[in-house]
Amino acid sequence: MTIETTLEPTPATNAAPTGAPTEAPAPAPTDARAESLRGLCGGAVHLPGDPGYDLASMAWNVAVPQRPAAVAVPRDAADVAEVVRACAAAGLRVGPQSTGHNAGPLVARGLDDVVLVRMSGMTGVSIDPVSRTARVVGGTLWQDVVEAAAEHGLAALHGSSPDVAVAGYSLGGGMGWYARTLGLATNSITAIELVTAGGELVRADAHQHADLFWALRGGGGSFGVVTAMEFRLYEIEDAYAGFLLWDRERADEVVRTWARWSATAPDAVTTSLRVMSFPPMPELPDFLRGRQLVVIDGAILGNDELAQHLLAPLRALAPEMDTFARVPAASLSRLHMDPEGPTPAVSGHTMLAGLPDEAIDAVLDQVGHGCTTSLLAAEFRQLGGALGRPHPGAGALPRLDGAYAAFFVAIAATPEMGAAGQADAHRLVEALEPWSTGSPVLNFSEEPVDTQRAYAPDTFERLRAIRTVVDPRGLFAANHPVPTDHDLG
Repeated sequence: MTIETTLEPTPATNAAPTGAPTEAPAPAPTDARAESLRGLCGGAVHLPGDPGYDLASMAWNVAVPQRPAAVAVPRDAADVAEVVRACAAAGLRVGPQSTGHNAGPLVARGLDDVVLVRMSGMTGVSIDPVSRTARVVGGTLWQDVVEAAAEHGLAALHGSSPDVAVAGYSLGGGMGWYARTLGLATNSITAIELVTAGGELVRADAHQHADLFWALRGGGGSFGVVTAMEFRLYEIEDAYAGFLLWDRERADEVVRTWARWSATAPDAVTTSLRVMSFPPMPELPDFLRGRQLVVIDGAILGNDELAQHLLAPLRALAPEMDTFARVPAASLSRLHMDPEGPTPAVSGHTMLAGLPDEAIDAVLDQVGHGCTTSLLAAEFRQLGGALGRPHPGAGALPRLDGAYAAFFVAIAATPEMGAAGQADAHRLVEALEPWSTGSPVLNFSEEPVDTQRAYAPDTFERLRAIRTVVDPRGLFAANHPVPTDHDLG
């Protein structure tokens, strides 16, 4: 039995920006070829100079100005197919995008000949509580799925941000608060419907278009425009979850204790640690406003007795705040307190093989007690467990080969703040280079990287071969592209 749940989408792509950079974006170049798209999508095609262009092209990260050849906002899969065929005929490329959370690499690679296909007009969630699966339309946000699944005592492998779109997150891997128990979200996908470079709507699963299905699960957005996705849900009604908070003067002992503790924690535990510097913004709560803190948050899948036993070494450090308790699974989508709505930011990322004392020294030299930094957060997400083991029947990203994913972020409300934050993020990435695996998590990589580094050599060759078959002309533009044979000369 399938129960249809219709929810209003979070308007992440059409809300007014908050704290956007003060410099206006440069005018987009006019590409006469894009004129052939006018009238498609019921008229929801915006070209440079059109009244709706600036709003339609705005990424979630408003520090990254997107100036594509055009923006198309389809209403359904037929609209998507029509736009893809029209772009191919006009010699334009297609950039599928829902919210634009990781728009930086796409913009850096150039959008002059790209038509952004914004999927925000295509949302919806269907839950089948008997088979414990969800079906979502291409532009659906995670919060809609979390709420719909929770009505049936089920949970999805969502991430830490409620307004991230399901499709982009899942195609790139996807890890959240159940990751060390259940693995990457991409390997819970059971079927994907997408429009191919030929303008054909196909369904890829384990039995049809199996190579494409393998590539989509972890290979990113180079293979088509996802119009719908189906994935497994899990019988998780609640978890022992929350956060622990200390003043940053305790950073040395807290970071070192967490590093030792997280290295041996069982698979039931998924946590992150952040060293944070909050600005004195009036909208922040008193316990955060203008403060420098260390925060550990996460979830434990197990009974209260087990959870309390596992947390004892961290609680022994006498945190200023301790919110860990038995909570509904649906509350975990906002546990990390990630910003919602358009936000200006810059960042840096690396994956680490471990966090020995020397690596912690390198971190605390830049963001520890007494340091001045423009970074809002220096974050370390605990990997290992199911994330480190090949998933049975996995796609192109069966596991993550590292112990921690490090992510350093700064607010970029002005160009000057963005430059300072980027420099501090890069400086910390460079300081941790001796412990880096050299293999990035592409969902965390908000600058152009060599996509090949994220995969085993044979996996990348297979991805390249599949892309060459399904998109030989390189029609699709992705933030972290898989090249075709043509791209490699």
